[in-house]
Amino acid sequence: MRILLAEDERSLSRAVAALLEKNNYAVDAVYDGEDALTYLEAGNYDGAILDIMMPKLDGLAVLRQLRQRGDSIPVLLLTAKSEVEDKVTGLDMGANDYLTKPFSTAELMARIRAMTRSRAGGQVTSRLTLGNITLDQTTFELSSPHGSFRLANKEYQMMELLLRNPRQLIPTERFLERIWGYDSDVELNVVWVYISYLRKKLAALQSDVQIKATRNAGYCLEERT
Repeated sequence: MRILLAEDERSLSRAVAALLEKNNYAVDAVYDGEDALTYLEAGNYDGAILDIMMPKLDGLAVLRQLRQRGDSIPVLLLTAKSEVEDKVTGLDMGANDYLTKPFSTAELMARIRAMTRSRAGGQVTSRLTLGNITLDQTTFELSSPHGSFRLANKEYQMMELLLRNPRQLIPTERFLERIWGYDSDVELNVVWVYISYLRKKLAALQSDVQIKATRNAGYCLEERT
């Protein structure tokens, strides 16, 4: 899943981004409310973390504009404020959750999992399955009855995207946007490299699913016929 992190305290932003990436989320970090809105306009995120006290536009102003335009993306508000009135204001404006600084990393990850679960259609299970292949979203293991592999960060994110969209063609550009981010200068062929890594693992697992390529279009995960 892809998260937008809008936090102007750069040391905290780096720490939260590193934590999310360690847990195999893709992250784009911005440092003010105007940039947050610009990135969110693309509609390519599964959730947003907004600091309330940001320059240009604060987190509440960003949230207000998102909801006014009908964007239902899950939003977690971060703030140093702990007053009940601030929490009520944020929740009444459409925030999904609220976390006061300082916070524990375990609590932050639990709240992110909870709010993005609704984005995934209320899916409670931590596993994605197609054919005899299962991806465990807790351990990051790709497995079949013949064995398992713990996937590296980018491999996991690509496999998760494929399993969330089975039998659907996913453009190469979407992999780049979702996993490497809009500001990345990574070239298209890096997607092919990671697809080849996943294909080798699927072959080793004797999977009954395959990643099919459509020339100049993208990739799709489907059962073998």
